[in-house]
Amino acid sequence: MKAALVIMAAGLGSRYGGNKQVDGVGPDGEILMEYSIYDAIRAGFTKVVFIIKPDMVDLMHRICGDYVARRTAADGSPVEVCYAVQDFTSVPGFYTIPAQRQKPFGTVHAVLCARSYVKEPFCVINADDYYGVDAYRAMYAELQRLPEQGSATMVGYLLKNTVSANGTVSRGVCQVENDHLTGVKETLKIRLDPDGTIVDEVEGTLSPDTVVSMNFWGFMPSFFDELETYFYDFLRYEAGDNCKAECLLPNLVGRRIAEKKLSVSVLHSADRWFGMTYHEDRQAVARELQRLHDAGVYPKTLHQ
Repeated sequence: MKAALVIMAAGLGSRYGGNKQVDGVGPDGEILMEYSIYDAIRAGFTKVVFIIKPDMVDLMHRICGDYVARRTAADGSPVEVCYAVQDFTSVPGFYTIPAQRQKPFGTVHAVLCARSYVKEPFCVINADDYYGVDAYRAMYAELQRLPEQGSATMVGYLLKNTVSANGTVSRGVCQVENDHLTGVKETLKIRLDPDGTIVDEVEGTLSPDTVVSMNFWGFMPSFFDELETYFYDFLRYEAGDNCKAECLLPNLVGRRIAEKKLSVSVLHSADRWFGMTYHEDRQAVARELQRLHDAGVYPKTLHQ
């Protein structure tokens, strides 16, 4: 089955202190998204779509895209590589962009920018997260089972494995019943206290075993209609002249679940998530990647 891996790589990485999406953190200078691509291809994915800023096109070709395009998918076909640019040209004419606005409009806007490149079932990931080998296998298998309309899937992770000791993080806090998502709330200020307590700065203490979304979603191509409708409504009724307003995937998914318009299965990975929110996270991520290479999960280098 054809399936696309859609990588959101247009973030500015402001908290990280640099462009973390292209920071070589693996033992041979691999960037984190290379591990996602490697794992996705061996799980069965046949296409990679990079969502990037306009000034990243040449860079992405050079550091990752061109050699990925030389790889062969599990079905024997060449891996297809596409580049979707997230900028203001995709914003509809009825909305006036505030003069002070610099950043794009968030993850819903990002995925919508990939619409012309994706006609098959697809999963969406962050460029700066490591999700694990098993997660891609589970996602690919679930995408083969999803109905064409009204269904989606996600890989859930435990909150305690996704916080940073170096500052607050944003997570989609999930409610799950019988392996299905019943609600999700984008929570923007989660911190890990020195005593190990995890706190939402707005609503208080959170259980370490809370399931959270790390933006590892699986959709059918029909979902682009939902993305467009939600994004346009966001621009009409919410964004206004707020130059920092964001239209976020967890909020869209949560809204459609509440409206009984979407059923979302929750997949559980045996692997541990890790990522780089802050520059201080880099050393721990590099150690973990080296351990995975040493254990034979990955070859000596991904640059093949």
